[in-house]
Amino acid sequence: MLNLFRSKADQATTASKPGIFAALDIGASKVVCFIAKVEQTLTGPRPRIIGVGHQSSRGIRSGAVVDMEAAEKSIRAAVQQAERMAGHAVTAVTLVTAAGGPSSTRLSVEANLSNREVTDRDLRRALDAGLGEFHTPDRVMLHAIPLSWRVDDHRGVKDPRGMFGRSLGVELHFVSANIDPLRNLATCVERCQLSIVGMVAAPYASGLSTLTDDERELGALVIDMGATMTTAAVFAEGSLLHVDGAPVGGAHVTSDIARGLSTPMSAAERIKALYGSALDSPDDDQVMIEIPPMGNDPQSMMGSAPRAMLNAIIRPRLEEIFELMRDRLAAAGVDKASGRTLVLTGGAAQLPGTAQLAGRVLGKQVRLGRPQHVNGLGDAVSGPGFSACAGVVVRRTRGAAEAIAGPPRINASGGSGRANVKKKQRGDKSQRSMLSWFAESF
Repeated sequence: MLNLFRSKADQATTASKPGIFAALDIGASKVVCFIAKVEQTLTGPRPRIIGVGHQSSRGIRSGAVVDMEAAEKSIRAAVQQAERMAGHAVTAVTLVTAAGGPSSTRLSVEANLSNREVTDRDLRRALDAGLGEFHTPDRVMLHAIPLSWRVDDHRGVKDPRGMFGRSLGVELHFVSANIDPLRNLATCVERCQLSIVGMVAAPYASGLSTLTDDERELGALVIDMGATMTTAAVFAEGSLLHVDGAPVGGAHVTSDIARGLSTPMSAAERIKALYGSALDSPDDDQVMIEIPPMGNDPQSMMGSAPRAMLNAIIRPRLEEIFELMRDRLAAAGVDKASGRTLVLTGGAAQLPGTAQLAGRVLGKQVRLGRPQHVNGLGDAVSGPGFSACAGVVVRRTRGAAEAIAGPPRINASGGSGRANVKKKQRGDKSQRSMLSWFAESF
């Protein structure tokens, strides 16, 4: 069994050429690999994409591996394509995925100071207490993000070092995912002779590449619409506040079309791309669409249907997706924190009328999100479907905002008995686990 839980010493042996790094996005419809290097500009370091590879995904269904060999071939082909373009071979990648159903939990940690100055050691102690308290069965921690600090009654402190007080508190946001799908994905990647130096939740990465600094600060909702998964991330005050997801996406729209029009899946995908829309137009009843029949009988006659019928199939499924995300965010209590801005990204978000429909359902101002903050992206890979992979590059350049980062390993230690930890109502209260990721805490 390949070891998913790798130590820091192992990471050092798999490091790529300094200044060059790779991001790998494994989805249900495509596998994308970006190879990037950091350039120094007048405004600071900025990544440039020097190699791009993307292939149709095989052996992946709903974010889970269903055929190891087919998935390995897709990953290998995408990475090799990027390596040829970059002129550089990579040995390590940061993996971005929506597999495992990423979800959020918030913890509030408080530790005694005894009326003295806050030091780095105190910050590390508070973070370690939170990491030790977080437990989830069969799930692995992807991110642990300090949202805000407090010293005594002073809340919203960005950096408490140097302040004096009796107690130090921190609110932590944990993002976790089911370990089994991630373990299988990691096995496929490592069978391609690549080591994993980190994993990033897809909606988090998409937000990093599509949102402006003001949007992250004032509050914004990012919905990443994939083929079989739709995930959401809420940003506010410059931090990731919440992630969620549902196992439904663009492939389900295609499946609805295939059933409703009685046509093969390949034809349904083509019809959706050429004629589909989430909104009605005045001439939909007059525009007729040719519908290839089921089966391979050459004598079968080509059918036809009005575009209004096609759109009537598409719209209910998209409404269901947005209503589901709206209800989940409201149940988590983060719908107001997301503000009035909604950024749609992901390949399934490109269907005409989708942004307008999302705005109606969620009551927000909507725009289509494309990768920003990176140089060197060609027109073919600058669309919403490549936002997540670009977000990993942005995160690597700016530095991770997490208290932990890197590949997972088993955390055998329990929580600190010296800290008073209070779990808030957000997240799964019953979560327990022996798995977490460890790296430098601050």
